[in-house]
Amino acid sequence: MAYSILIVDDSRTVRRMIDKTIGLAGVQVARVDQAANGQEALARLEESSFDLVLTDLNMPVMDGMELVRTMSERGWLSRTPVVVVSTEGSDERIQQLRRYGIRGFLRKPVTPEGIKTIVEGVLGG
Repeated sequence: MAYSILIVDDSRTVRRMIDKTIGLAGVQVARVDQAANGQEALARLEESSFDLVLTDLNMPVMDGMELVRTMSERGWLSRTPVVVVSTEGSDERIQQLRRYGIRGFLRKPVTPEGIKTIVEGVLGG
């Protein structure tokens, strides 16, 4: 099955790197879209559905924590799994994100193996 994935990170370079890593992991992708912050991500989620959201935490305008909280409040996390991809990740912060409903956490820099494992674990691929 080919997946639609939304990558959310304020760094264009990181978004491109994650996109390339998804390809190297052999994940079947129908579409990859990108957003530079949580606010842009919410706009994309209102326009289209995605199978998976990969989001950073530290971003301007709307950070990843606020994105996850808003998605949780709107009931979107039950339909759209979220995996946080970040250099930051204390156990306390990860537990708080899990209470909101995230499905996984990957530390940057991501590897093809890490992406493949998380996608298979979250989406059953």
